Formats: sequence, structure tokens, C-alpha cells
Amino acid sequence: MNNTSKHQGLRNRLAAELAEKGIEQEAVLKAIKTVPRHLFLDSSFESHAYQNKAFPIGADQTISHPYTVAFQTELLGVSPGDKILEIGTGSGYQTAVLLVLKAQVYTLERQLELFKKTQSFFKKTGYFPKKHVFGDGYLGLPEHAPYDGIVVTAGAPFVPKPLLEQLKIGGRLVIPLGDSEQEMTLYTRTAAHSFERKTYGSFKFVPLLEKKN
Repeated sequence: MNNTSKHQGLRNRLAAELAEKGIEQEAVLKAIKTVPRHLFLDSSFESHAYQNKAFPIGADQTISHPYTVAFQTELLGVSPGDKILEIGTGSGYQTAVLLVLKAQVYTLERQLELFKKTQSFFKKTGYFPKKHVFGDGYLGLPEHAPYDGIVVTAGAPFVPKPLLEQLKIGGRLVIPLGDSEQEMTLYTRTAAHSFERKTYGSFKFVPLLEKKN
């Protein structure tokens, strides 16, 4: 893999930038310093890989801003060994960040083109989620529930009920809600039928699509 000391320096600088923007968890910042983001992008974007920008990855999808990835990860509050469901594998960058945090990652992708691309990429780079599934994010993965955390990496018009149902008591769902612009929203399951809801400002995501191709 093309992962040089120059790339490491750029990652260190990016992590420092994210810390200035308010990311506080040292484990999250360390993961940003560790994961070689340039490998998750088309080579034509490599020189810009460690800027806080989103880039196209195919199938009308994007790799999120590093700040957004770090922000969602921080809201999840990941501890080693936590079972995390990721809705929207995309490029696999968020997956890799969660794996560096020693989470057990179950990741689901609705776009077949991206699913196949990322499946091959994981094998080459050694990032191995527990499960990598082609399917409908609105349904989650009930066969592996309950989860300590669920992160949705696309904008949803509403909260899919199956995702709430698949959380453990005390588990967290991080989901951007809205149409053209989304409100980052955190649901914490406080009891079998009770959830606490908090919001954390506006973000822009591609839409969360239903049904498989």
C-alpha cells in the first residue's frame, strides 16, 4: 500500500484541525491519524485526501468530510468490543475508523456497485468488518441485533423504526434527519419502549435510499 510518512504527517495535521473544530475524544482523533484516507479515494483526489472535504466515490455517493465522520463517531461513544451497525458502507472509510476503535462492525450498503468495490477493497487492505452486507438500510440487520450503536451515513427523511428496535438498552443511534439539509440526531434507548432524543446541528448528506438494486 502507498502509505508514506508524508501521508502520516497530513493525517496528523488533519486530526489537529478536527480537534480545533471541537472533536475531543482522543481515541477518535487517533483513529483519524491511523486510517489512510487517501486509499479510500480515487487516485485523482489523493493530493486532497487530508483536507476536510467530501469527494465522489461512484454511484452518486460521496465519502463524508473527515469532520463529519469524527463527529458521528464521537456521538456513538464507541468502546472496544462494542457491536456497531453501520448503515451505508460507502467507501469503507467510516468502517475503518470504527475498526481502529476495536468495534465489531456490521456494515450494510444498498448500492451494488459500491458494495462490490468495497468488498474487494477490504480484502486488499485488511479491514475486516464482522459482516458486510448488500441490503436495505431502512431494515437494518435484525439477525445480528441488538447493537451497542448504529450509525447512519446518509440523510434519512424519518427514523426507520427497525433501527430503533435493534438497539440495546443504553444503545445509541446517530442519524442525520431531513431532506435537502439534515439535523444530526442522537437517539439513546433508555428502556424497552423509551428513547431520549438530542440534536447537534445541520449537516449535508446524500439521501438514504430504500430497497436493493
